[in-house]
Amino acid sequence: MAGDRRVIFNADDFGLDAAVNAAVASAHRQGVLNSASLMVSAAAAAEAIRLARSMPNLGVGLHLTLVDGYPVLPASQVPDLLDENGRFSSDLWRRGFRYFFISRVRRQLAAEISAQYAAFADTGLRLDHVNAHKHLHAHPTVLNLLIEIGQRFALRAVRIPREPVGLARQLAPVSGAAALGAHLLLPWVGRMRRVIRSQGLFCNDLLLGLQSTGQMDAERVRRALATAPVGQVTELYFHPAQEQTAHLRQLMPGYRPVAELQALCDPELTAYLRAQGIHTGNYDDFARS
Repeated sequence: MAGDRRVIFNADDFGLDAAVNAAVASAHRQGVLNSASLMVSAAAAAEAIRLARSMPNLGVGLHLTLVDGYPVLPASQVPDLLDENGRFSSDLWRRGFRYFFISRVRRQLAAEISAQYAAFADTGLRLDHVNAHKHLHAHPTVLNLLIEIGQRFALRAVRIPREPVGLARQLAPVSGAAALGAHLLLPWVGRMRRVIRSQGLFCNDLLLGLQSTGQMDAERVRRALATAPVGQVTELYFHPAQEQTAHLRQLMPGYRPVAELQALCDPELTAYLRAQGIHTGNYDDFARS
């Protein structure tokens, strides 16, 4: 398969909302979705776990949530990670600095990451992959803990958020500020890949849709598939939902989750994949091959 195009269709935020869970089930059963990343501490996680158990071919991974969510551990055990409302602080720059330099914060971070791995293990689901909400595992401290702790939980694959600007622009226009951010991220992503592979773990080569987050409609999916290089593993990632609930609109006001679900269930997409000889699977499928 080294000379083939290999694609993972993944849905993030599994467990965030009942509408997301319904979309994941529909996109897997009726469409091309073969992977989903579970938020174990989210409000609809229990329902997501029940659905995942009924879909044995869906590769379910852990979507570590360390920003814009609630911890698995009691707030009293991770006070330095949380804001005044008991949620993970959204100030990523300040928190990243504290991860580097304050050992007390690192201990709490390690404890929460361990608790989220353990919560996933308690589901009985096979761990297909691990990534982090808002790609926070690009931070070296988070990545190192993700890998170190993950060794105890049969970690095999980690996502890297690598989308070169030139490829992103083939899906849709990219603003100057977004392009600058992508360029600044590249050295971190390169380090991520080296660290992950040095530990004998599998990772994707590309993540297409990063600059089109929440906007992966049928046209952008088709452009992404045409862009996916031969001989590499490309993840296309989505945030589908059966409807844009008030909860989802508050969290992601600019996203188009219903359009993403429609793209994943488009019957023409299945025919296109077959005609183009594109191999699809989850992380475990490609790690074993």
